[in-house]
Amino acid sequence: MSFVIFQINLDYAESYLYDLRIRFRLSSPQPEHVELVFIRPPAILKYKGMPDAKTQNEVLAKILEQKPAAVVYDFDLNSTPGDIESKNMWEENIVSHTNVFASTPNTPMKGEESQLFLRDPLEKVKTVPSPKTADTLNLAKDRVSRRMMLTYQNAPMLQVQVASFFNPEILNPKKVRGHFEFYDTDQSYVDYSRTGAFPASNFEDLQSKSIPSGKFTNKVVLIGTDLELEESEYVSTPFSRKPSAMTRTEFHANVIETLIRNSGPLKAPPFINWVLVSLVALLTVHIVLTSKPAQGLVILVATFGGLLLIAYIAFSFFGIWISIAHPLLAIFLCYYFFIPYRLIVENRRSWEYYQKNKLLSQVEELKSNFISMMSHDLKTPIARIQGMSDVILSDSNHLSSQQREAVDTIKHSSDDLLKFINAILNYGRIESQGVQLHLQSKDVNSLLKEVIRKHEFLAKLKRIQIVSELEPLFPISVDPELMKQVLSNLVENAIKYSPEDTKILVSSEERDSKVVIQVADQGPGIPPDELNNIFMKFFRSKNAKSSPIKGSGLGLYLAKYFTELHKGDIFVESSIGNGSTFTVELPIEQGGLNA
Repeated sequence: MSFVIFQINLDYAESYLYDLRIRFRLSSPQPEHVELVFIRPPAILKYKGMPDAKTQNEVLAKILEQKPAAVVYDFDLNSTPGDIESKNMWEENIVSHTNVFASTPNTPMKGEESQLFLRDPLEKVKTVPSPKTADTLNLAKDRVSRRMMLTYQNAPMLQVQVASFFNPEILNPKKVRGHFEFYDTDQSYVDYSRTGAFPASNFEDLQSKSIPSGKFTNKVVLIGTDLELEESEYVSTPFSRKPSAMTRTEFHANVIETLIRNSGPLKAPPFINWVLVSLVALLTVHIVLTSKPAQGLVILVATFGGLLLIAYIAFSFFGIWISIAHPLLAIFLCYYFFIPYRLIVENRRSWEYYQKNKLLSQVEELKSNFISMMSHDLKTPIARIQGMSDVILSDSNHLSSQQREAVDTIKHSSDDLLKFINAILNYGRIESQGVQLHLQSKDVNSLLKEVIRKHEFLAKLKRIQIVSELEPLFPISVDPELMKQVLSNLVENAIKYSPEDTKILVSSEERDSKVVIQVADQGPGIPPDELNNIFMKFFRSKNAKSSPIKGSGLGLYLAKYFTELHKGDIFVESSIGNGSTFTVELPIEQGGLNA
């Protein structure tokens, strides 16, 4: 993805982002070494045209009296009116001072240097190339001047020659900050000040008035035009893309100041851009594939803002130009390429989950139907076995003791099997949501007594004493059959898991608008790590599994379900070696029926 992104030409976008950094940086560089002199429309009006050679020579003499570092004419001297004698005097004044230059926007090739000389009678004046470098056919192609030409075919441009009076090091192009090669030229980027930042004087004022002492001393004086007649007199800048955003003369002033300070923006090497794009692409793909959509979008927006902030700080404080167009494009493309991929994966996953859930639902339905069918079909033969056992036991005179014991075993086994089948049937009803409450006003104590009486024989076999402490209670609305199953499960479990010669306490009381029933035994207790699972369906304690005591693992599950159906609660308190206490809490007033 990074490789593909780098094949996309983003010069225009990158240049625009660069312009924004220039516009909004905290502070622009302040000019110190350049003074501007402009021939503006008032001068044209005063002199009835361009100032003639005689006037130009007078102003030049005044400027030279202040010992400037350099004087540069930034307009076509050939177009200056005047007689031959005045032009010769002006020519002599220019040629006799090595720090007076005439600029030309042309850059002739080697061997064509004769084109640099002006026409007669100024033929002794040799112009120096100082082109404006707009991105017209190359790079951003937006006609904005961001670059400055340092050399062409190894010949230094005028700005370099003038700036070298203050900073000789820049005569070596490779030592200019931000240097890069472009075709047959050495170039760098301009460290712009805002339009109007350079001190400027009107040409006619210098001719008619005295110049303040020291105004041009050791300064570079640029003399140019600002007539708003030709587009060639102006440049578009990062501050404004208007064709007349800045005069060409002020552009040259920015170039000279940049070279003197050697403060051109330094463009980060391409490998940093590669690394940045790769990291951003990896981060974006990782976020898209692993984060929640809203969270991922927030992270990507933060990454986007972080990139802009880093680039802004690097440029404002260190003058380093970090390319961010490609990293920003990496965020956009990776997000929009991989979001559909994630959607496809998630849709496939959802479809698989749907199919699995559909299959599981079908299996669950088949299982419930099978359990229900099996349980109903088993009840009939078991009822016959119980009936025949009762008939045989009723005529005990013809049975030996061994036969009677065998028939008793058959009867007890069929009773156990019937309990198990009833539990399975109740479980099937729960799974199919077929359990309904049939509420009646009942005294819970009477239900408890009936359950205790039913289990007394089983308790006597183990010499277990069932102690009941039942407080008088008002009748409450319950389903008698379901509550008897709940209480029977608790009492039967207490008997099954209690050792011989122990006691079981069954109590009831009214507490906080609830009927509280407790069944406490002196059994081995339940391990702490199993307490949370004790009411789960088909769950049996490890100790119970290893003991000869039989069970389906549904008793407590059904007890909890039936209790909660009454809007009640059931819980257990137990510890190893100290027995268990099961508590059932039933509201005195039922809130309605549950199905």
